[in-house]
Amino acid sequence: MSNYAEDGRFPGPDPYAPLKDLPAFELKSTDFADGERLADDIAAPNNISPQLKWTGLPEGTKSIAVTCFDPDAPTASGFWHWGVFNIPADVTELPAGAGSAEDAGIPGAITLRGDSGMKAFYGPQPPAGHGPHRYLFAVHAVDVDKLDIDPESTCTVLGFNLYFHSIARTIAWGWYQND
Repeated sequence: MSNYAEDGRFPGPDPYAPLKDLPAFELKSTDFADGERLADDIAAPNNISPQLKWTGLPEGTKSIAVTCFDPDAPTASGFWHWGVFNIPADVTELPAGAGSAEDAGIPGAITLRGDSGMKAFYGPQPPAGHGPHRYLFAVHAVDVDKLDIDPESTCTVLGFNLYFHSIARTIAWGWYQND
């Protein structure tokens, strides 16, 4: 498993470094291997969110949140590609393409508008010639059944709430580049 924070090919910071250390659990995808290039069908304009499956959630997990973040975007704040929360704790997988639905195919779940302006998964689309970008798919074990976040909020607001309510977090990542 490759460490997204120690791979020198990427210009951005480790966005999770300033956050509290949390226990991890297992996260896998049938659509990409950790640290490898993401397939073109995941990228924009296709915007097919990858399959994600997690196991080993800690005791006390009451809901799940899933985010996708590009820390290498040419901005001071990275780029949020996806944020979905209020996923019941008994859900252990999102199938490929779940990000195209505002509820990720799970009644009660909420997808926020990412930096693309879409309330859906927005696939990798780094600027041509900017080099490779990392896409960090994080699954967060949350200590409340429902986060009280306005559905019109941003993924940054979700991240702020997750700081206070995550009891574990795990990240699978891939990279993508437009030449």
